[in-house]
Amino acid sequence: MERKKVVVGLSGGVDSSVSALLLQQQGYEVIGLFMKNWHDDSVVISRECPWLDDSHDALLVAEKLGIPFQTVDLSAEYKERIVDYMFREYEQGRTPNPDVLCNREIKFDLFLKLALDLGADFVATGHYCRKESFVNSKGETIHRLLAGEDPQKDQSYFLCQLNQEQLGRALFPIGHLQKSEVRAIARENDLATAGKKDSQGLCFIGKVRLPEFLQQQLQPKPGDIVEVPGDAPQFSRHLPDFENQEEELAFHAEKPEFTPDQGRIVGKHQGAHYFTIGQRKGLDVGGTPEPLFVIQTDVAKNIIYTGQGKQHPGLYRRTLFVKEEELHWVREDMALELDGQMEVLARIRYRQELQEATLYRVSGGLYVDFKNPQSAITEGQFVAWYRGEELLGSGVIS
Repeated sequence: MERKKVVVGLSGGVDSSVSALLLQQQGYEVIGLFMKNWHDDSVVISRECPWLDDSHDALLVAEKLGIPFQTVDLSAEYKERIVDYMFREYEQGRTPNPDVLCNREIKFDLFLKLALDLGADFVATGHYCRKESFVNSKGETIHRLLAGEDPQKDQSYFLCQLNQEQLGRALFPIGHLQKSEVRAIARENDLATAGKKDSQGLCFIGKVRLPEFLQQQLQPKPGDIVEVPGDAPQFSRHLPDFENQEEELAFHAEKPEFTPDQGRIVGKHQGAHYFTIGQRKGLDVGGTPEPLFVIQTDVAKNIIYTGQGKQHPGLYRRTLFVKEEELHWVREDMALELDGQMEVLARIRYRQELQEATLYRVSGGLYVDFKNPQSAITEGQFVAWYRGEELLGSGVIS
């Protein structure tokens, strides 16, 4: 039988290195490809993951395994699809997730197409997640995206925008392993990346100073930091009699609106577009009994609203909404019809514990109604929903 060909995204880290090794051991014909996605070193914290070091480490691993290796430059596409998108989102006061986009737009789109052009059957990455496939009653192959076995490293959330076609071509060789096992395999096989620290920061860029990165295009704009007390009228709204369930969901999904006269000015900031809901660092305001957290940003008026302490009511909401055009089902066969509902587990950020919630499909989109109020529901971020360990779909929080 002809061996299946796999292109592995060798990032220069231990996870992708071990992925390539395991696939080789399983009998695949493996090719290593390093993606160069960033040129500007001026906003990367010095020596924290420069791409040259990473590509060199990827090359050492490829040489050790005896597999073909090449570098591809996707920096122009990365700038257009990820970086420019981020600037637009921040400018509008939304907080994007570049890692989710990077997987949808780069690794499993551009990179996948490159791999197919090389005659590959699959692409593989070092993500901690798993894939299972089955044939349904109509004879269609359905791919399931499952959480990684290591609960501390599960990265299924970052793949929440993949579709069936992309999943069909994807392999996740280390999803069944613990991180400690991956490191042990790398050491046993004398891979150059065995002891390398995990990279942090924007996908492929390295550890970026976010304000400096944003300041390249978004100019500083001094404005007021307003502290809103926990007993402001917005937090004790009277519950009206609702005509129907959709009206009730809309009520709970509505974010509170503030005006400066409802609080007191406690400091200055350099631009509301640099801040995100739930943020604590970077406010540089002292003298409060509890630390201040951002509870709302008004980009139009350039005001940041804050509240004291993690339990401030301004941080919490029970319900969020996803617009129709920003709704995505990994399992299209399980997509809700209009007026349908589904009990799920959901998360609104990576590493968050899964939370009980109910999905409600309405005209124009979908409500995610949590059993318990959630802290820092943030526009532009992704909400992902699961049944057990399977990720079914996701959407952009509006």
